[in-house]
Amino acid sequence: MEHSDAVRMLDVALAEAEAGRAEGGIPIGAALFGADGRLLGRGRNRRVQDDDASMHAETSAFRAAGRQRGYRGTTMVTTLSPCWYCSGLVRQFGISRLVVGESRTFTGQHEWLAEAGVEVVLLDDARCYELMKGFIAANPGLWNEDIGVD
Repeated sequence: MEHSDAVRMLDVALAEAEAGRAEGGIPIGAALFGADGRLLGRGRNRRVQDDDASMHAETSAFRAAGRQRGYRGTTMVTTLSPCWYCSGLVRQFGISRLVVGESRTFTGQHEWLAEAGVEVVLLDDARCYELMKGFIAANPGLWNEDIGVD
């Protein structure tokens, strides 16, 4: 995957993360793209807004994409490394590629996904990192709730 294509796709997910922050939510965004690069669905973490612990960004984007005949060749783009729950979604439905904006604030399950044949592209995008770093510093309790830490 060309770096410029990955960044273009990440821009969609980042816009979702910023919208989530503006709504008072957890600023994580995601987007699902078809094999042809066409946007299928986009979403953001809506745990706070919807009072729904399962509404992570990847889940939101996946749901917004609607039912697809298959997911081989698709790319899930997320501003932050996915948790086990969202990594499971990627594996369960055979999404071929995962583009991650940043993995410093949360490392995610990259090796587990790669073992299943998922191509993992880590961008280490400064915009994503700064967004999460600032959110975590200002909202440690909410962040711990999101990642399942008591």
